[in-house]
Amino acid sequence: MQQTSLNIIAIGIFIMTVSTILGPILNIPPAVPAITTFGILGLATIDTLSWNNKGATLFLDLFVTSEQRQRVIHHEAGHFLTAYFLGIPITEYSLTAWEAFRKGHYGQGGVVFEPNSAISKTVDKKDLPLTLDRLCTVWMAGIAAEKLVYDEAEGGQEDCQQLQIALNMAGFPNTIYSQKERWGQLQATSLLERHKRAFDALVIAMAERKSVTECCQIIQENC
Repeated sequence: MQQTSLNIIAIGIFIMTVSTILGPILNIPPAVPAITTFGILGLATIDTLSWNNKGATLFLDLFVTSEQRQRVIHHEAGHFLTAYFLGIPITEYSLTAWEAFRKGHYGQGGVVFEPNSAISKTVDKKDLPLTLDRLCTVWMAGIAAEKLVYDEAEGGQEDCQQLQIALNMAGFPNTIYSQKERWGQLQATSLLERHKRAFDALVIAMAERKSVTECCQIIQENC
Protein backbone atom coordinates (compact mmCIF):
# COMPACT_ATOMS: atom_id res chain seq x y z
CA MET A 1 0.00 0.00 0.00
CA GLN A 2 1.27 3.51 -0.85
CA GLN A 3 2.58 5.80 1.91
CA THR A 4 -0.19 8.34 1.27
CA SER A 5 -2.89 5.79 2.03
CA LEU A 6 -1.00 4.62 5.10
CA ASN A 7 -0.99 8.22 6.30
CA ILE A 8 -4.75 8.41 5.81
CA ILE A 9 -5.22 5.21 7.81
CA ALA A 10 -3.01 6.61 10.58
CA ILE A 11 -5.19 9.73 10.68
CA GLY A 12 -8.29 7.54 10.94
CA ILE A 13 -6.86 5.58 13.85
CA PHE A 14 -5.81 8.81 15.56
CA ILE A 15 -9.31 10.26 15.19
CA MET A 16 -10.86 7.11 16.64
CA THR A 17 -8.45 7.14 19.59
CA VAL A 18 -9.01 10.81 20.40
CA SER A 19 -12.77 10.49 19.96
CA THR A 20 -12.87 7.49 22.27
CA ILE A 21 -11.03 9.43 24.98
CA LEU A 22 -12.96 12.69 24.60
CA GLY A 23 -16.32 11.09 23.74
CA PRO A 24 -17.65 10.81 27.31
CA ILE A 25 -16.51 14.36 28.09
CA LEU A 26 -18.07 15.91 24.98
CA ASN A 27 -21.10 13.59 25.00
CA ILE A 28 -20.19 12.10 21.62
CA PRO A 29 -22.09 8.85 20.93
CA PRO A 30 -19.71 5.84 20.70
CA ALA A 31 -20.96 5.05 17.20
CA VAL A 32 -19.77 8.40 15.77
CA PRO A 33 -15.99 7.84 16.03
CA ALA A 34 -16.37 4.24 14.89
CA ILE A 35 -18.40 5.19 11.80
CA THR A 36 -16.03 8.05 10.99
CA THR A 37 -12.96 5.83 11.29
CA PHE A 38 -14.39 3.01 9.21
CA GLY A 39 -15.49 5.55 6.62
CA ILE A 40 -11.95 6.93 6.35
CA LEU A 41 -10.47 3.44 6.14
CA GLY A 42 -13.01 2.47 3.48
CA LEU A 43 -12.29 5.53 1.38
CA ALA A 44 -8.54 4.92 1.70
CA THR A 45 -9.03 1.35 0.47
CA ILE A 46 -11.17 2.42 -2.48
CA ASP A 47 -8.70 5.18 -3.34
CA THR A 48 -5.82 2.69 -3.35
CA LEU A 49 -7.60 0.09 -5.49
CA SER A 50 -9.53 2.33 -7.88
CA TRP A 51 -7.82 5.73 -8.09
CA ASN A 52 -4.13 4.94 -7.56
CA ASN A 53 -4.00 7.00 -4.32
CA LYS A 54 -4.79 10.27 -6.07
CA GLY A 55 -7.49 11.11 -3.52
CA ALA A 56 -5.16 10.51 -0.59
CA THR A 57 -2.46 12.63 -2.20
CA LEU A 58 -4.87 15.53 -2.75
CA PHE A 59 -6.27 15.22 0.78
CA LEU A 60 -2.87 15.24 2.46
CA ASP A 61 -1.83 18.21 0.31
CA LEU A 62 -4.30 20.32 2.30
CA PHE A 63 -2.18 19.84 5.43
CA VAL A 64 1.23 20.70 3.96
CA THR A 65 2.89 23.51 5.93
CA SER A 66 4.44 26.62 4.42
CA GLU A 67 7.89 25.31 5.36
CA GLN A 68 7.21 22.08 3.49
CA ARG A 69 5.94 24.08 0.50
CA GLN A 70 9.19 26.02 0.45
CA ARG A 71 11.17 22.78 0.63
CA VAL A 72 9.24 21.46 -2.38
CA ILE A 73 10.07 24.60 -4.36
CA HIS A 74 13.79 24.17 -3.66
CA HIS A 75 13.54 20.48 -4.57
CA GLU A 76 11.85 21.13 -7.90
CA ALA A 77 14.11 24.09 -8.65
CA GLY A 78 17.02 21.67 -8.35
CA HIS A 79 15.47 19.46 -11.02
CA PHE A 80 14.68 22.46 -13.21
CA LEU A 81 18.12 24.05 -13.04
CA THR A 82 20.08 20.87 -13.75
CA ALA A 83 17.77 19.92 -16.61
CA TYR A 84 18.28 23.39 -18.10
CA PHE A 85 22.06 23.20 -18.01
CA LEU A 86 22.18 19.58 -19.18
CA GLY A 87 20.03 20.32 -22.22
CA ILE A 88 16.91 18.38 -21.23
CA PRO A 89 13.84 20.35 -22.43
CA ILE A 90 11.26 21.34 -19.79
CA THR A 91 7.60 21.71 -20.68
CA GLU A 92 5.99 22.66 -17.36
CA TYR A 93 6.13 22.27 -13.61
CA SER A 94 3.77 22.09 -10.64
CA LEU A 95 4.50 22.57 -6.96
CA THR A 96 1.44 21.06 -5.26
CA ALA A 97 -0.70 17.98 -5.72
CA TRP A 98 -3.65 20.14 -6.77
CA GLU A 99 -1.60 21.93 -9.43
CA ALA A 100 -0.40 18.58 -10.75
CA PHE A 101 -3.97 17.23 -10.75
CA ARG A 102 -5.30 20.23 -12.70
CA LYS A 103 -2.57 19.68 -15.30
CA GLY A 104 -3.41 16.00 -15.62
CA HIS A 105 -0.42 14.64 -13.72
CA TYR A 106 -0.22 12.29 -10.76
CA GLY A 107 1.66 12.98 -7.53
CA GLN A 108 2.59 15.96 -5.42
CA GLY A 109 3.95 18.03 -8.28
CA GLY A 110 7.18 18.08 -10.23
CA VAL A 111 9.05 19.22 -13.30
CA VAL A 112 7.87 17.70 -16.58
CA PHE A 113 10.46 17.04 -19.25
CA GLU A 114 9.95 16.80 -23.01
CA PRO A 115 9.92 14.45 -24.65
CA ASN A 116 9.55 11.82 -21.91
CA SER A 117 8.96 9.07 -24.45
CA ALA A 118 12.16 9.86 -26.37
CA ILE A 119 14.15 9.92 -23.14
CA SER A 120 12.75 6.55 -22.13
CA LYS A 121 13.50 5.05 -25.54
CA THR A 122 17.06 6.33 -25.42
CA VAL A 123 17.64 4.69 -22.05
CA ASP A 124 15.89 1.51 -23.12
CA LYS A 125 18.00 1.18 -26.28
CA LYS A 126 21.22 1.72 -24.32
CA ASP A 127 22.43 3.89 -27.21
CA LEU A 128 23.87 6.78 -25.24
CA PRO A 129 25.26 6.14 -21.74
CA LEU A 130 25.81 9.90 -21.52
CA THR A 131 22.04 10.43 -21.67
CA LEU A 132 21.54 8.13 -18.71
CA ASP A 133 24.23 10.00 -16.77
CA ARG A 134 22.48 13.29 -17.48
CA LEU A 135 19.17 11.86 -16.31
CA CYS A 136 20.76 10.46 -13.15
CA THR A 137 22.03 13.94 -12.37
CA VAL A 138 18.62 15.53 -12.97
CA TRP A 139 16.73 12.91 -10.94
CA MET A 140 19.11 13.29 -7.98
CA ALA A 141 19.15 17.09 -8.20
CA GLY A 142 16.04 17.51 -6.04
CA ILE A 143 17.64 15.59 -3.18
CA ALA A 144 20.91 17.49 -3.71
CA ALA A 145 19.08 20.83 -3.58
CA GLU A 146 17.33 19.94 -0.33
CA LYS A 147 20.59 18.85 1.27
CA LEU A 148 22.30 22.08 0.21
CA VAL A 149 19.58 24.24 1.73
CA TYR A 150 18.27 22.12 4.63
CA ASP A 151 21.21 19.73 5.24
CA GLU A 152 18.89 16.75 4.68
CA ALA A 153 16.30 15.62 2.15
CA GLU A 154 12.71 14.64 2.95
CA GLY A 155 11.55 14.12 -0.63
CA GLY A 156 13.00 12.24 -3.56
CA GLN A 157 11.52 8.76 -3.17
CA GLU A 158 9.90 8.89 -6.61
CA ASP A 159 13.14 10.24 -8.09
CA CYS A 160 15.05 7.26 -6.70
CA GLN A 161 12.41 4.91 -8.13
CA GLN A 162 12.78 6.51 -11.56
CA LEU A 163 16.53 6.02 -11.38
CA GLN A 164 16.10 2.38 -10.40
CA ILE A 165 13.68 1.77 -13.28
CA ALA A 166 15.99 3.47 -15.80
CA LEU A 167 18.98 1.41 -14.65
CA ASN A 168 16.95 -1.78 -14.93
CA MET A 169 15.78 -0.82 -18.42
CA ALA A 170 19.38 -0.13 -19.43
CA GLY A 171 20.44 -3.56 -18.20
CA PHE A 172 22.51 -2.49 -15.20
CA PRO A 173 22.64 -4.83 -12.16
CA ASN A 174 20.95 -3.70 -8.95
CA THR A 175 24.34 -3.55 -7.25
CA ILE A 176 25.26 -0.43 -9.25
CA TYR A 177 22.22 1.56 -8.06
CA SER A 178 23.79 3.08 -4.92
CA GLN A 179 26.89 4.03 -6.91
CA LYS A 180 24.83 5.82 -9.59
CA GLU A 181 22.71 7.52 -6.94
CA ARG A 182 25.76 8.92 -5.14
CA TRP A 183 27.36 9.93 -8.44
CA GLY A 184 24.21 11.73 -9.57
CA GLN A 185 23.93 13.62 -6.29
CA LEU A 186 27.57 14.70 -6.45
CA GLN A 187 27.20 15.95 -10.03
CA ALA A 188 23.98 17.79 -9.19
CA THR A 189 25.47 19.33 -6.05
CA SER A 190 28.47 20.59 -8.00
CA LEU A 191 26.25 22.14 -10.66
CA LEU A 192 23.94 23.78 -8.11
CA GLU A 193 26.88 25.22 -6.17
CA ARG A 194 28.43 26.64 -9.34
CA HIS A 195 25.14 28.33 -10.25
CA LYS A 196 23.87 29.25 -6.79
CA ARG A 197 22.85 32.75 -7.86
CA ALA A 198 20.75 31.35 -10.69
CA PHE A 199 19.31 28.70 -8.38
CA ASP A 200 18.23 31.27 -5.77
CA ALA A 201 16.64 33.42 -8.46
CA LEU A 202 14.86 30.39 -9.91
CA VAL A 203 13.41 29.48 -6.49
CA ILE A 204 11.84 32.94 -6.27
CA ALA A 205 10.54 32.73 -9.85
CA MET A 206 8.97 29.31 -9.32
CA ALA A 207 7.38 30.45 -6.05
CA GLU A 208 5.75 33.22 -8.10
CA ARG A 209 4.66 30.58 -10.66
CA LYS A 210 6.56 32.17 -13.52
CA SER A 211 6.26 30.37 -16.84
CA VAL A 212 8.89 27.89 -18.00
CA THR A 213 10.13 30.43 -20.55
CA GLU A 214 10.43 33.14 -17.91
CA CYS A 215 12.24 30.77 -15.54
CA CYS A 216 14.75 29.89 -18.27
CA GLN A 217 15.35 33.57 -18.95
CA ILE A 218 15.92 34.21 -15.25
CA ILE A 219 18.46 31.39 -15.10
CA GLN A 220 20.29 32.83 -18.11
CA GLU A 221 20.30 36.32 -16.64
CA ASN A 222 21.81 35.07 -13.38
CA CYS A 223 24.48 32.77 -14.78
